[in-house]
Amino acid sequence: MAKYKHIIVPKDGKQITVRNKKLRVPNNPIIPVIEGDGIGRDIMKATRRVVDASVQKAYKGRKRIVWMDIYAGERAHKLYREWLPQETFDAIKKYVVALKGPLTTPIGGGFRSLNVTLRQVLNLYACVRPVRWFKGVGSPVTHPERMNVIIYRENTEDVYAGIEWKKGGKEARKVINWLNKNMKTSIRADSGIGIKPISVTGTKRLVRKAIQHAIDKKRSSVTLVHKGNIMKYTEGAFRDWGYQVAIAEFRRKIITEDELWSKYKGKMPRGKILIKDRIADSMFQQVLTRPDEYEVIATPNLNGDYLSDACAAQVGGLGMAPGANIGDYVGLFEATHGTAPKYTDKDMVNPGSLILSAVMMLDYLGWDKAGQLIEKAIEKTIAKKTVTYDLHRQMKSAKKVKTSEYATQIIKNM
Repeated sequence: MAKYKHIIVPKDGKQITVRNKKLRVPNNPIIPVIEGDGIGRDIMKATRRVVDASVQKAYKGRKRIVWMDIYAGERAHKLYREWLPQETFDAIKKYVVALKGPLTTPIGGGFRSLNVTLRQVLNLYACVRPVRWFKGVGSPVTHPERMNVIIYRENTEDVYAGIEWKKGGKEARKVINWLNKNMKTSIRADSGIGIKPISVTGTKRLVRKAIQHAIDKKRSSVTLVHKGNIMKYTEGAFRDWGYQVAIAEFRRKIITEDELWSKYKGKMPRGKILIKDRIADSMFQQVLTRPDEYEVIATPNLNGDYLSDACAAQVGGLGMAPGANIGDYVGLFEATHGTAPKYTDKDMVNPGSLILSAVMMLDYLGWDKAGQLIEKAIEKTIAKKTVTYDLHRQMKSAKKVKTSEYATQIIKNM
C-alpha cells in the first residue's frame, strides 16, 4: 500500500485495476475525491450523499464506494504549500477513477490552469461532455428535448498546448522577423504571436474513443467538427485523420457521409454508424436548428470548448452539464463550471453538474443501475419544481431550495 504525506488510504476499500485492457472494479472500490474550491464544498457534500444513496438502493448493500480525500487547489496549498502536490497525481494514477470539484487557479501560482495541468500530466486526452434536457428545466429554445449529444473534445493539444509571445517582446519580434523573411509571410510588427499544435496521434486517439462510444451505446452518428476550410493543416487535418481512423479501424461498423449518397442513395443501412463532418461555424447553427441530427461529436480543443457550452445553454446552463476527462484508462470526473466564490459556503448553488458527472463515473465503473436511479430522481425532482436558485429563475411556480435540500429531495425521489 502506497504511503502518502497527507492522504489517508481507507482500509475497507480495494483498488480498481486494469486487466486485458478493461477495468476490474471491486464491489468496494476506493475512489479518490478532490472536494474543490469555492462552492466545491457544498456541491461535493451533496453529490457524495446522492451517490452513496443510489449505490445502496441499486445494489442492496452488495456494493459501495469508499471515498478517499485527495487534495488540489486551496486545501492542498494549506497542507503542502503546493497547489498540485505530486501525491495527488500519484493517487489518481494508482486508483484509476476519481471525482473532482471545481478548482481556482491562483494568480501568479505558476500554473496556466490547475484543471489543464491535471489533464495534461495525467494524459487525460478526451474531455467528454454529454448534454441532454431534463423535462421542466427552462430553456431559451422551443424544443430543448431535441438536444441529446455527447461531445468528445481533444484535451491536450490545440490552444491547450498553445505557445504565445507577447506583442513587442524580443521573442515575438524574432518569430515575426523569421517568418516574414524565411516563409514570405506579412505579419504586422505589432502582433502578438501564437502557435497551436494538432497532431495525428492526438486526433486519432480522440476520434477512436468517440467512435467506440457510439458503438458501445448504439448511437447512429459521429460528427467531426473543424475549421478546415481556413486552417487546412491543423483543423483540416483533424477532419482527414478522423476519417482515416474510422475507415482503417472501424470499417465494418461505419460508412462515411460521401458513401451514404454515392453507394446507398441517402438511405442509411441498418447497423451502421454514419461518420460525417461539419465546419465549426455552421455547426453552431446546426445545433440550434437541427440538434436531433447529431449524437456523438468529436472536435479539437477550442471548438469543443465553445460548442459544449453553447449546447449546455439550450438545456438549462452549466449547472446541468456534466463532464469527464478520460485517458486510456484513468477517468477524472468533474463539474464543468467554476468555483463561483461569491456563493462559497452559502448552500445555494445547483449541484447538478457534479452529480451528473458522478453518474458518468458510475457508468464508467459499469454501475449503470445506480446512475440511472439518480437521473430518474433528478427528473422527478425537477418535475415537482423543487430546484435551486438558478433553475428557480427559469421556472414558474417553482420552490427554491438549498443545495443540501435539493440533494435530500433527489434521494427521496429515487
